[in-house]
Amino acid sequence: MDRRSQLVREEDEGYAALGSLLDRLRAQDLVEPGLTPDWSVKDLLAHLGCWMAEAAHVMERIALGTWEETGTDVDARNREFYEACCDLDTRAVKCELWSARAMMLHAWGALAEITPAAEEWFVESGAVHYREHLPDLERFVRSRAAPG
Repeated sequence: MDRRSQLVREEDEGYAALGSLLDRLRAQDLVEPGLTPDWSVKDLLAHLGCWMAEAAHVMERIALGTWEETGTDVDARNREFYEACCDLDTRAVKCELWSARAMMLHAWGALAEITPAAEEWFVESGAVHYREHLPDLERFVRSRAAPG
């Protein structure tokens, strides 16, 4: 299996694990605080979406040869995406996350060559980033499970 396919498979597995946990929550659980001291589950979805949207943007610029490692204020772009999404209805935030993921996967598949910079963006925005947040989400899901 080539590196491109391997990373997509890992990202798909991470997304499936995230989706499985989300499916166990009620709608009200998604917006209530408690995932972390500062975040609801909806905040996590907006956060992951901002990383994927930024990854798609960077990979498109890498493909065009216009990306410079110091040329993107990542924190500012992520903040803009997050702030645009976090106040939306939860279903809309999920749609924004899905859309950002689709753009990321499209940009990744369109690369003629996988550079170390592109791979770093894809990995950080995909499976590795999911894994970073899954323990908090698993704990939160357990705390919301009906007794018995």
